[in-house]
Amino acid sequence: MYHFFVTPEQIGEDEIRITGPDVNHIGNVLRMRPGEKICVSDGQNADYYCIIDQITSEQVTARIESRTEESRELPARIWLFQGLPKGDKMELIIQKAVELGVYAVVPVAMKRSVVKLDEKKAAAKKKRWESISESAAKQSGRQTVPLIGDVTDFMGALKLAADMERKLLPYENETGMEGARKAIESCCAGDRIAVLIGPEGGFDPAEAALAKEAGFVPLSLGKRILRTETAGLCVLSVLMFRLEILPV
Repeated sequence: MYHFFVTPEQIGEDEIRITGPDVNHIGNVLRMRPGEKICVSDGQNADYYCIIDQITSEQVTARIESRTEESRELPARIWLFQGLPKGDKMELIIQKAVELGVYAVVPVAMKRSVVKLDEKKAAAKKKRWESISESAAKQSGRQTVPLIGDVTDFMGALKLAADMERKLLPYENETGMEGARKAIESCCAGDRIAVLIGPEGGFDPAEAALAKEAGFVPLSLGKRILRTETAGLCVLSVLMFRLEILPV
């Protein structure tokens, strides 16, 4: 069943009005017709199972058959602060992070980031990344579309994470897995969890020192050095498992 997102304002007592790019996608790409069933999420952990009543060039009207409120979101909000990678790696990172339950992804320009984005390029990239986030959320059955933050610098990232309950710093110079185990086990339901990942060249030593001063806990991801597009997903996978098995 195809899955779409709307705002609460688009939901009536008996019907839902879908507008924007999804109208063309439903009518011209998917070639759906009245009578077909769809699932619609409101971004607030409610799913509506509907039957399409009408498709016009401006909107799709769907009749609500049933509504559920069983959450499929993680019980904690994970913020992935990702050092800007080269090429289209950010697209892969966002897609997989969304599948793994991330709440938000914030691109961070760090000292060793090869990519340099001016304001115009950053705005265009963000629009593309937001589209990937929404598409991945639909595919994976998410009930909310994860946020994509503006590209920020390293100090901006530390400021955004300042009040978060847990701050994790996967770092290639850290050794031993006991600290990593304790850091992951400290994450609980209701926490805001910041995960800070360096770019291809890793963290500059000064950046790592500043992160530690800001409360980030350095942890090892094992005896192998992971690529930037792997490190964050590794942490998210472990956090997802940790949070999913917590008692409700």
